[in-house]
Amino acid sequence: MAIGASPAGAGPVLALDACFDRAREPYTSVVDSHLHTRPFGGKAIPFEELTGYLHKSGVHYASMYGIGQTLPVDSGCTYYLDCPGVPVTPSMKNDFVNAASYLEERPEDPELALSMTFMDLNHPETIPSGIDLYDKEFPGAFRWAGEVNLVKQALFPNRHEPATSENIKDWAPFMKVLRDRSIPITIHSDLGSDAEQTKYLPLMEETLRRYPKNKIVWAHMGLSKELATMSPDQHIGIMKRLLDRYPRLTLDLSWRVLEDQYFSKPGVRQKYAAFFDRYPTRAIPGTDFVAAADKDYHVYAEELEVTSRINKALGDEAFRDIALGRNYFRLLGIDRTPPKVCETR
Repeated sequence: MAIGASPAGAGPVLALDACFDRAREPYTSVVDSHLHTRPFGGKAIPFEELTGYLHKSGVHYASMYGIGQTLPVDSGCTYYLDCPGVPVTPSMKNDFVNAASYLEERPEDPELALSMTFMDLNHPETIPSGIDLYDKEFPGAFRWAGEVNLVKQALFPNRHEPATSENIKDWAPFMKVLRDRSIPITIHSDLGSDAEQTKYLPLMEETLRRYPKNKIVWAHMGLSKELATMSPDQHIGIMKRLLDRYPRLTLDLSWRVLEDQYFSKPGVRQKYAAFFDRYPTRAIPGTDFVAAADKDYHVYAEELEVTSRINKALGDEAFRDIALGRNYFRLLGIDRTPPKVCETR
């Protein structure tokens, strides 16, 4: 049985030994590889309710991120941008809650992959012992790592500082653990700002140079709200160069900022679609939805629809690899084969 995509707001589409008809079926992704099931602070959407959102919207696979960088419990904040000056620090709390919720419910649809988000890339000496603790408390449960922050400008007002080249060198012990276990790691690493568009690119290049055999997923392709004016040709050129040099690098297409600031501009969507068609096996979809209790299904459905719009412009091979989940399955070693796309008559 092959599982097809479903429109935001509709149930899953099931096809028995059938192809996926893009003319009739919706374009929304069946995978959400970047889903924060816990908020930065405050109450979360209950786990069973959130998995209901995924099922209802036709998302059958998701990476279950917490948020490792949490706000203090006594801050009264749910979102870091609303609380400049309040420190946001790495923590294990959300990962433990996620693991307990997942192991209690063990949903089959959606199929979830627990992720370790506690990692403090500025203090890598703390990470191996943390992984050991996770192994002890939840043996074999965690299959992903991240989203972790190499550099995230939006967090600068909350006392976040970019990791350094020296920090990156010291990642070697935990990166070996991830490599040995074939665990992907999603790294948030901004390219730069409108004023200095590639200021932080050397940090990701250093990471890729030192750890070329790790499965590294670059969150949001390095884009951010702080970088709204980079030429798409320049950005795509950087991505091509790094994909060609580092065959284990995967691009994360999550977050509606990509659609709002880049893909939606006249002529730009076609450039990115052509890029993904050239590198169909190198990208995965996601919403970057943060499950704070003040959100509901309609917010999730909108995020899924907006972040899936690029799918409409993809060729059939890239659509199957990205929207229908084949790249995600490969990254996690999931024994699934998405349906082929029907030939156009």
